[in-house]
Amino acid sequence: MRISGYISLIAFLVLAGTATAYSQESDRRDVRKGNREFRDGNFKEAVVDYQKALLRDSTSFAASYNLAGALYKMENYTEARSVLDTVSKAAPESGHASDYYYNLGNTASALEDWQAAVDAYKASLLENPGDVDAKENYIYAKKKLEDQKNNQNNQNNQNQDNKDNKDNQDNQDNQNNQNNQNNQDQDNKDNKDNQDNQNDRNEDNQDRNRNQDNGGSQPQGSSQPQISKQAAQQMLNAIMAKEKETQDKVKKEKAAVMKSRQKEKNW
Repeated sequence: MRISGYISLIAFLVLAGTATAYSQESDRRDVRKGNREFRDGNFKEAVVDYQKALLRDSTSFAASYNLAGALYKMENYTEARSVLDTVSKAAPESGHASDYYYNLGNTASALEDWQAAVDAYKASLLENPGDVDAKENYIYAKKKLEDQKNNQNNQNNQNQDNKDNKDNQDNQDNQNNQNNQNNQDQDNKDNKDNQDNQNDRNEDNQDRNRNQDNGGSQPQGSSQPQISKQAAQQMLNAIMAKEKETQDKVKKEKAAVMKSRQKEKNW
């Protein structure tokens, strides 16, 4: 963080201000004390002094601005950034806008908020285009932002690939499960058919065994083999024809006897 910016700003505000009231002189006294602690590296004590100044005058730009610097030195970057945000509206009119945005970019960089860092360094360069440090930090933050976006895109692509792979794997698993189920169903059907065929063979063997036990004859009490209706009709017709032939023969014989008797009687 650009500490020189903080010290210069404090000196500027103190020299430009006029102690018109006790409260104003008191908060300036706390700020000056905080500055001495800051230069000696006693940042924790400096924080206390700047906070005292803000209790006396909450609108003191110098107290807030330098408090953020002390917090930054203590690596309390989140709180330092929060304090800087409280004086963002006053920064453009402070006469030290370039340093303000530069330090804001440093806190954003420390938090790896590269988009905010790029924006802050750019704002600092707009106020002071010749600031070499701001240019270097801007280039560095912009490169980190590009890397961050590329990594994010790669991560998104990786996540999408993982999702696609998982979907493909799920589809493959479902297909395999369906195939396995179909194969299982076919196996069950084949097993049932084989079992039915085996049962039929067993029944045939049992029938043959019973026939052998009965000497190969028709089992007692069993009905005669069934014949077709056409064959039965042919047999009936043959019997009736035979019977008619017999009746005709008998009639002829009777007629011959009667005729012979008639002849004998007449003779």
